Amino acid sequence: MRIATWNVNSLKVRLPRVEAWLADVQPDVVCLQETKLADPAFPALAFEALGYESVHHGEGRWNGVAILSRVGIDEVVDGFGPDDDDDQARLLWATCGGIRIASAYVPNGRSLDDDHYRYKLDWLAKLQHILDDELDPAEPLVIAGDYNIAPTDADVWNPKRFEGATHVSEPERAALAAMEAWGLTDSFRVLQPEPGLYSWWDYRGGSFHKKEGLRIDLLMATRPIIDRLTFATIDRNARKGQQPSDHAPVIIDLAD
Repeated sequence: MRIATWNVNSLKVRLPRVEAWLADVQPDVVCLQETKLADPAFPALAFEALGYESVHHGEGRWNGVAILSRVGIDEVVDGFGPDDDDDQARLLWATCGGIRIASAYVPNGRSLDDDHYRYKLDWLAKLQHILDDELDPAEPLVIAGDYNIAPTDADVWNPKRFEGATHVSEPERAALAAMEAWGLTDSFRVLQPEPGLYSWWDYRGGSFHKKEGLRIDLLMATRPIIDRLTFATIDRNARKGQQPSDHAPVIIDLAD
């Protein structure tokens, strides 16, 4: 099974690129973030024509998450569940091919003194509560998406440039470490341990060509998934060409 995550930074703008990428890469399950669409505008029929069932949790102009699957979609849950009071569409759950999968768009945080940073930490704490109260690390689970956290300095092109900034702060990394202590593993790093591998590059200043990026798009997975890993990559080709997203897809393959 091939599972991928991709922050497309506006599905309306990027749909032709996404369709071409799906036809070329042939993933079985894809988690999309930042679709920036309301649910009625989501192009489910376009994905159906390519062989994918799909579910979407969106609000319109901002955020928006989706899951596409060629191996079935069941047990769909929006956000943190029916009692969730968060009006931002950042989390979507489904079971695909026997794997519980979440498409997550973690808040950016903006800056350490911004209210959005507190919202980010609270959001991550709510996700941890879901892990603690509702899920089992012995079961197959993948929480994939744009985490807006670089797990270590090896995931940052120049750590000194990010001192005192979001994405690298100790509380954010501690939240990710708590997920790992629960039983999730950064699946990409199992097979690709070397530094300098990034999934996001600023549009400005030629960052992509200068290799000035961050690795903030993760597929965090439980042991039953990690034991099946055969391949992991960041598809830099999807960041090239006309009107790309500022993120590249991250892909893992699992043995049957």
